[in-house]
Amino acid sequence: MTSHTRRLACAAAAALTVSLIAINGSATSTATAAPPTYSATVTRTEHGIPHITANDWGSLGYGSGYAAAETSICALADVVLTGRGERSKYLGPDAKFDDGVAINGTNFQIDALVADLHNRKVVEGILADPKAGPSAKAKQMVAGYAAGVNKYLRDSGGASSITDPACKNAAWIQPNATALDVWYGVYLANIIASTGNFLKEIVGATPPSLGDPGLPGLATFGIVPPELPDADELTESLKTDENFGSNATAIGAEASTTGSGMLLGNPHFPWNGRFRFSQQQLTIPGQYDVAGGSLIGSPVVNIGWNNNVAWSHTVSTAYRFAPYEYRTVLSPFTYLSANGLLKQVEKRNVTVTIKKSDGTLGSRSTTFYRTPQGYVIDSPSQLMGWTPLSFFAIRDANGEQLRTIDTFLEMGGASDVRDLLERQDAAGGMPWVNTTAADRNGDVLYADHSVVPNVSNNLANKCMTPIGRVLQQLAGLPALDGTFADSLCKWGADADAERPGIFGSKNLPSTVRRDWVMNANDSYWLPNPDEKLEGFARIIGCEQCVRTMRTRMVDHYVIDALKVGKISPTQLRGFEHENRVMAAEVFGTDNLVKVCLAANGGDACPVLAAWDKTSNKESRGYAIFEQFVTRLPKNGLLSSGPWSVGFSRANPVDTPNTPKTADPKVIRAMAQAIAYLRTNNIPVDATWGEVQVAGDRGAPAIPLGGGNGDQAGNANALASRGVLANTGYLKPITYGSSHIQAISFLPGGGVDAKTILTYGQSDNPNSPWSSDQTQMFSDQQWVSFAFTPAQIAADKISSVTVSE
Repeated sequence: MTSHTRRLACAAAAALTVSLIAINGSATSTATAAPPTYSATVTRTEHGIPHITANDWGSLGYGSGYAAAETSICALADVVLTGRGERSKYLGPDAKFDDGVAINGTNFQIDALVADLHNRKVVEGILADPKAGPSAKAKQMVAGYAAGVNKYLRDSGGASSITDPACKNAAWIQPNATALDVWYGVYLANIIASTGNFLKEIVGATPPSLGDPGLPGLATFGIVPPELPDADELTESLKTDENFGSNATAIGAEASTTGSGMLLGNPHFPWNGRFRFSQQQLTIPGQYDVAGGSLIGSPVVNIGWNNNVAWSHTVSTAYRFAPYEYRTVLSPFTYLSANGLLKQVEKRNVTVTIKKSDGTLGSRSTTFYRTPQGYVIDSPSQLMGWTPLSFFAIRDANGEQLRTIDTFLEMGGASDVRDLLERQDAAGGMPWVNTTAADRNGDVLYADHSVVPNVSNNLANKCMTPIGRVLQQLAGLPALDGTFADSLCKWGADADAERPGIFGSKNLPSTVRRDWVMNANDSYWLPNPDEKLEGFARIIGCEQCVRTMRTRMVDHYVIDALKVGKISPTQLRGFEHENRVMAAEVFGTDNLVKVCLAANGGDACPVLAAWDKTSNKESRGYAIFEQFVTRLPKNGLLSSGPWSVGFSRANPVDTPNTPKTADPKVIRAMAQAIAYLRTNNIPVDATWGEVQVAGDRGAPAIPLGGGNGDQAGNANALASRGVLANTGYLKPITYGSSHIQAISFLPGGGVDAKTILTYGQSDNPNSPWSSDQTQMFSDQQWVSFAFTPAQIAADKISSVTVSE
């Protein structure tokens, strides 16, 4: 281990998305020392982008918190209200809670989970842990962030002065945020792909009864159910929202016209709520200088660049948890442990303060069940029900760490892609994403070095129960024997891992190349068509497996461009707006028309014949195709879906292909697509921009190009989920392409930084920065991001120094 790695290992810490806002709640700081002095300068350039300059880490966080509160106060408030477990108190217990990614249920359900975390002092314990907890630097930045939000609220006049209707005059908004509030927000963000994904199954876990025996979970310890769930549906249910993804492409010296690295990153995230990005630049003169996108409330840059390296992230296929199955003996609360000993399930009663229908306060209680590995879940549909024979509890790798803040802080200081990965590994807190990066030297990196339970294939094969083997076969998730959870079936410990229980770098996939790499949320297996990463644990992802149409499209942008010559910065960022549709290119115009005629499509068929096979806002015909492709039969274990030529491991970028034009299911999909448009009074020759518009809070009906990702094959993936505006349109967009960055390192030491934040810098619909970049996104324009002091001075629209 190098001295640099040793230093990072001691300094690293946690939390990808953090949020806070001064909320009138119960959390208080345990610190007794006088608060530190903070001072930061916040300079805003065009589109409201803040550039924060300070002389120390605490002040840098202070400026970041102040700037974030100016533009996203309601989103911040909502996150901290959630982190304090007080949604039911102010918003009512039965209202829906949905973070837009994975955690959804009622306010009471999320409050109950958070209350149990507070009662067990989970976050406080990790903060004090020298291995799993954050470094002093991260703690300083988070404490400063909290102080900066409070400063903004005091200076601006508090909740009554907020212009955003979502939280104006909200009773819970006061200038009293604490660092602990931030860390609880961080913790909840870390567990979205694990404990958070089972919110309902944890809060609703109940022992078996005659009326609810936990079926089909009786598929345990040798009892196999008569019907198994669909593999794709099971996998999707065990992970985050299917729209939650991203693309990233890194071009190296051998493929670029600049002779240096270039990066195009496009995370596909929600356009509303806590998982919105904002943009910022963080600078300590002479020491630290990084810019890019930060999830709402994050005091650090999550996706970005410095003068030497740029990186982006894509959601990884790896699991962040592993279930343990426990045999019950005589009682559903008694289970067998090693050496034949019997143990009792821990019962934890939780009471939540709620707002009753008459406006007065009351309380509601529930019971959680736990083993030493984690929460008991009751999920029969996922083959993990609580039955008379057994139950399941999940151990959550991300529930055991708060190191993500330092992970991103350290990455921001990297000198090249290898240094970037070394810093990431030393921190050990990348929660649920891959990393794709490019540097000035012309090297490019792909890595899935995220937090993954150390469940090797050998351990899985030794410890899987019968239902665990079924889960692994269907979804790649091994369920282990809880009898030996603390002995033979305990997660492994790699010598090069930041802490026990997670894989170290040698057992995680990565590659550094000089030509190009990419990822679009498929597994690590194929970062470049000429390089296959194999031999890793199944819990990380699949190998020799089919790629989505979106992955194939991202590949083909590069493959097709390189047939002509090397790729320039202009070409690379142009990929974002070409809006090619991979599934349409594979299907072919003649075959589309043939299927349309067989479906008696009438006037829709000439439209498809003339369609340019893009999802540009001017395109006529894509509206038909998107409805068609999303109705096609899916590929399965025993079926190639709508394709005559199935997947080939030898040609993964171009298979499956050749449509089954005479298949009744394919013809039916076309007939249903055309009927759907007509039923909704959408002309079959409508331009796509007449159908798809912005749909985030307060957004004008701005026409947008792009469309369905994995099935249609749009790299510019956009989706409609939880629409808040323009509901009269067929597809108002609230999800997908977000903080897009095209970064090119130029000869002579310069950086060409082009970005677009598709929904604008401000969450407040009354802000001039709410939809200005949405219009630019519609017009396929880019923001020239001011990065150097001279560029910032030239683009400056305001500057303020805040201190206390």
